[in-house]
Amino acid sequence: MAAEVYNIRRYNYTGEDGEVPWDATHVTVDKSVTVIPAEPFALHPNIVEVVLHDKVKRIDTEAFQRCPSLRRVIMPDVEVVERAAFNCCEALTVVECGKLKIIREDAFGNCQSLSSIYLSSAKVIDHQAFAGTALTNVKFGDKLERLEEQAFVGCRSLERITIPFKDGMITHSDTFYLCENLKHVDLVEGELHLTIAALQLGEWRNDMYEEIDSINQILPDTPARGLNYDNE
Repeated sequence: MAAEVYNIRRYNYTGEDGEVPWDATHVTVDKSVTVIPAEPFALHPNIVEVVLHDKVKRIDTEAFQRCPSLRRVIMPDVEVVERAAFNCCEALTVVECGKLKIIREDAFGNCQSLSSIYLSSAKVIDHQAFAGTALTNVKFGDKLERLEEQAFVGCRSLERITIPFKDGMITHSDTFYLCENLKHVDLVEGELHLTIAALQLGEWRNDMYEEIDSINQILPDTPARGLNYDNE
């Protein structure tokens, strides 16, 4: 259970203060900090919100692991979230991350309140990065290059995903294992959103059908007729 927070205490993290005060609830990161190191906030019971400035580029391993009250993270220029950085943050619902490129193993694993995320700049999603979350909708931009094995394993509420139209992007057959409710796959290529109905040329249409067949083979236990390919 997430800890109840009754009083707001704001704290400016500089990286030089030693331990984070146990009663801190709303954290801002000082502009002198460019990397959030491993485990400065891990297991903190009361932090509700963390706001990073635009100089922070990386969040290191297990930095915020098991912060049960953490609900909101604003990290506008972070490019890399390392292994288990937000693992088991069970109250986390809002993640703003416009420039996030690489999400390492188990980075958001078991964030049981995280229902939606927009990863417009993401390139690589590692093993079990979002395993066991409450995600219902995930949107990627056209920069996505690779979804690794079990990246979304056990996301039983996941219904819709938006991914680019690229060969070899989904690297393993179990990327969406135990995502029984995944029925909608939107395909995006740059600014062009592709659907079956929009493709008039036979050659393009055949390419699309081949890609859809590939996706159908990867999405577990989901017959081709059960998927809807919708314009965004």
